[in-house]
Amino acid sequence: MDFELPAEHRMIRDTVRGFCEEEIRPIAQEIEDEHRFPDEVFAALSELDMMGVPVSEEYGGLGGDQLLYAVVTEELGRVSGGIGLSYAAHTSLGAKPIDHFGSHEQKERWLRPLTEGGEIGAWALTEPGSGSDASNMDTVAEYDPDTEEYVLNGTKQFITNANVAHSVLVKAVTDPDAGYDGISTFIVDPENDDGFEVTTVWEKMGLNCSPTCEIVLDDVRLPADRLLGDEGDGWKQTMKTLDGGRISIAALSVGLAQGAYEAAKEYAGEREQFGRPIAKFDAVRDKVVHMYRQIERARLLTHKAAVTYGEGEPVTRESALAKLDASEAARKVAEEAVQTLGGYGYTTDFAPQRFYRDAKLMEIGEGTSEIQHVVLGRELGL
Repeated sequence: MDFELPAEHRMIRDTVRGFCEEEIRPIAQEIEDEHRFPDEVFAALSELDMMGVPVSEEYGGLGGDQLLYAVVTEELGRVSGGIGLSYAAHTSLGAKPIDHFGSHEQKERWLRPLTEGGEIGAWALTEPGSGSDASNMDTVAEYDPDTEEYVLNGTKQFITNANVAHSVLVKAVTDPDAGYDGISTFIVDPENDDGFEVTTVWEKMGLNCSPTCEIVLDDVRLPADRLLGDEGDGWKQTMKTLDGGRISIAALSVGLAQGAYEAAKEYAGEREQFGRPIAKFDAVRDKVVHMYRQIERARLLTHKAAVTYGEGEPVTRESALAKLDASEAARKVAEEAVQTLGGYGYTTDFAPQRFYRDAKLMEIGEGTSEIQHVVLGRELGL
């Protein structure tokens, strides 16, 4: 069992880390304060061929495995949780399902622009009345045989990237009597499909450079070739997508925790009290060591889940465990980082407050911690 990253993964990690230090870190707090989606950063990531890391090379992706994608996501989260979140939503939710389930024509039309054309993707599952019960949706897609079109109506909530997206994968009920087998996935073009409207861009506790939106679908008419896969495949697609999405959030959580830890460690080594660096005091040293321990554990679980996913093995247990552990570690480590910096940690002049606010969503998005316990209990036969 080899715990060392492959050479190619290390090379790409170092490239992305250098990019993050030069291009993202200097503006990380600024874009958060301005609630501004940094188009220029994502354009640069596209130039670096990072917008389709786990997507097949045939359609403009890098052809990397899930482990490489997790490494890139972690590096982005290490300097900006918001950029990391929008990147993850674009890649694992907006692009990868088309790679998995789309036809050749759909991949050429919709996937390639996401991987190499600088376009942004999104995924719309959650609704105002569903939340953790994601399959309980009111959005419907009725087929009109006269025009050979689907007509979508409904509301989707907490959708990352919706107001900057060039394509959105929307889940809708096509057969109300079929339960899980009555849900389908549609590719919606926000710019050109009449009836698609972003009605709210939420003000949030953190991650404000990553837009979170409510969208309304009002008689959105789509040709039949916008159906992703077959009718009724939507929930099976969702389950596979969420397995990958949990790994995304786990990796982003590790990045947030790593960024907070590094800020605390640097401060503890430089800040002097009573004539010596505060890192020399047991209380502070033990705090930093505990941060490091939590991060290493979370990273190992995340990499294990990513490798298992890449091997095509069932990964529900591994992804849920990684997501649960890493998201809670991110929040705990970020909180301890704020505490280590004391009063400075509470100011926006230092990064830990941003990591702390960003980390909380990791315990909510892609399935709450409570839902991960349900998933793991079921996996363990409880």
